[in-house]
Amino acid sequence: MEILRTLYNEFISFLGIGPLIDMYHSGDYSKLLTFDGILGAIGPLIPLLLIIEIIRAALYRRFRMADYKIPFLIYVFNRFISRFISIAAVAFCIGFFEKYAPFKTHFTWYWLIYGYIIWEFAHFVYHFLGHKVRLFWCLHSTHHSPESMNLSVTFAHFFLEAPYADVIRTSICILAGVEPSLLFFIMFVDGTWGAFIHVGENLMNDGRLGFLNRVILTPSHHRVHHARNPLYMDTNFCNLLNIWDRVFGTLQPEAKDEKPEYGITRPMNAGNFLDVYFGEFVALWKDIIKAPGIKYKLLYIVMPPGWSHTGQHKTATTIRNAFLKDRIGKTTELAE
Repeated sequence: MEILRTLYNEFISFLGIGPLIDMYHSGDYSKLLTFDGILGAIGPLIPLLLIIEIIRAALYRRFRMADYKIPFLIYVFNRFISRFISIAAVAFCIGFFEKYAPFKTHFTWYWLIYGYIIWEFAHFVYHFLGHKVRLFWCLHSTHHSPESMNLSVTFAHFFLEAPYADVIRTSICILAGVEPSLLFFIMFVDGTWGAFIHVGENLMNDGRLGFLNRVILTPSHHRVHHARNPLYMDTNFCNLLNIWDRVFGTLQPEAKDEKPEYGITRPMNAGNFLDVYFGEFVALWKDIIKAPGIKYKLLYIVMPPGWSHTGQHKTATTIRNAFLKDRIGKTTELAE
C-alpha cells in the first residue's frame, strides 16, 4: 500500500493538482481569491497542455513513443535523486548573499519589472555559460538531446543542472536587491513560461504567436535555440524577455526557409537513456585523457564544446560564423 501511495503522490505532483485536491477536500474555495490559491490553480496548466499535445498527436497519427520516452525517464530518475537539492541551493544563496545587497526591493509592479529584467539577465548568464563552458554543457546537454520538440522536453534535465542554474540566478538577483518573495513569484512565472515555450508542432504548428514574436521569446524562438542548424547554434538564451539577447547580439528569429533540426551535433543515440544523460561526460573524459599535459586537460573542461587542443575547433561559434560567411558569399555572387 505504501508503494501505491507513493506512486499516487508522484502522479498528483506531476499533474500539479495537489492544491486543487486539498481545496476540494476542505470545501474552502476562498483560497482561489488569494495569491497562493491562484498560483495553485495555474500549476496544472503545463501538464494539461502536455496531455492535450499527446492526444492531438495520436489523433493525427503523429504520436511516436520515442519522442516522449526519454524525457519521462529522465523526469522519473531525477525525482529520486534531486528532489531537494535545488531548494537547498536557493535557500543557501538567499541566506548568504542577502546581507550584501546594496538595497532591497518590495513586491510592487515597478520592482517586479526591475526584478524580471535582473532575473532575465541572470538566466542569460547561466544559460550562456551552459553553452560556452564544456563542463556546464555536460549538465545542460541532456536538455538539448531530444530530437523532437514537445512539452515533455521541459522535464529533460541532468539532475545537477537546476542547482547550478539556481545558484547563479539566485545569487545575481539577491545581490541586485530582488526581495525573496518577489524572486519566488518571478521564478514561478518564468518557470511556467519556460515550460510552455517547449510546446511542439503537435499542439502549435506556428510558434511565433503573431506580434508577440517581436517583443518576447516565443516557442518559435526556443525551437531555434534547440536546433542544431548552423544558423541557429547558440542563440536565444533568454526565457521570456528578449532584452539581453538583443543587447548581446544572440537573438535569432526562426527563418522561413530553415526548418529547425533538433538535437545536438555529437553523434548519439537519442533513444538511449545512458547516452542522453551521461554521454557528454564520457566524451569530455575521453578528450581529457588524450590531451597532452595538465594545461590542455584543464582547458577541455572550461573551453566551449568543440574546442580542440589541435586548433581544429568545431565550436558553435566557429561553425555558425563559417555558415554565415558562406551564405553572405553566395548572396554576393547572386547579386553580381
